[in-house]
Amino acid sequence: MIRPADGAYVCHGVTWATGDPRLLLAPLPAGPLVYAQVMNRRLGFRTGTGRWCTGRYGFTGTVRVEALACPDRARVEHGGQCDRCAGQDEFRLAHQFHQGGASTPEALGRYMAQPHWLYLATFADSTTKVGTAAEPRRRSRLDEQGALFATYLAKSPDGRAVRYLEDALGQRLELPQSVRAAAKLQALARLRDLSSARTAHEQHVVRAAAVLADLETPVVLEAWTPPEVGDRLRTGSAERVLYPHDLREGEHGFTVRSCIGSQGLVVLGEDNDEPGYLLDLGALKGRHITLGTFASPDTAVQTSLF
Repeated sequence: MIRPADGAYVCHGVTWATGDPRLLLAPLPAGPLVYAQVMNRRLGFRTGTGRWCTGRYGFTGTVRVEALACPDRARVEHGGQCDRCAGQDEFRLAHQFHQGGASTPEALGRYMAQPHWLYLATFADSTTKVGTAAEPRRRSRLDEQGALFATYLAKSPDGRAVRYLEDALGQRLELPQSVRAAAKLQALARLRDLSSARTAHEQHVVRAAAVLADLETPVVLEAWTPPEVGDRLRTGSAERVLYPHDLREGEHGFTVRSCIGSQGLVVLGEDNDEPGYLLDLGALKGRHITLGTFASPDTAVQTSLF
């Protein structure tokens, strides 16, 4: 894929929809979204001030959704969407679909009628969450989580049933349904041994299988295979410290050598063996960025911090 032209964009964050991590960018002042490759490529940009609408999701066919850029490229004060995009985003009701109340848009109803998967994902600090993914998102949903280990627990006939299972597991096993990006990043910075996370994941899978059996739900227990581009981060042996600059402002330049979810291990120069810096590319979501030949400020490596 051709690298996006230097210029201004609204960043929609990191997506794994193409099978690898890419920045999803909306050109300014208009134009279709661009999927910008980041792995092993020099990424230079300047970040502007303020937050901007990241558009909405639209339905394609009956079982898929696609990201759509905000036609106004509107500035937002709270949340990630302007009023216009929020009002047109039928997919935003998906997580409350099983709770009833508001009428369900027809397109969302068709989407939720397809098979869904229930999974557990465990992160570098051994925190484990329960989640769901629609059939077309079975792979990319887990790839974008930033987990070390994950297991598909069960296949549900539709999105309503799987969310009841998600709530049941969360309540019985006291598991969250989300983990903050900042917590994922800090845990990766301190990761030196995968054994604790592996053990925690295996124990939660056993407990989850028992709950599902009690609920008379067929158990699958299929391990997720993590993308190879995250191997360097997952070993726990790679030297890394947190990137000391705020991606939400200023100029930056680096090459991404490994990536888990939106968390990247980057080098500032051309030496692949230099100590890596950990950062969260997801911090760019909703920001104006200008691609170009920019570089990060001078940085002193402090490996003793971790």
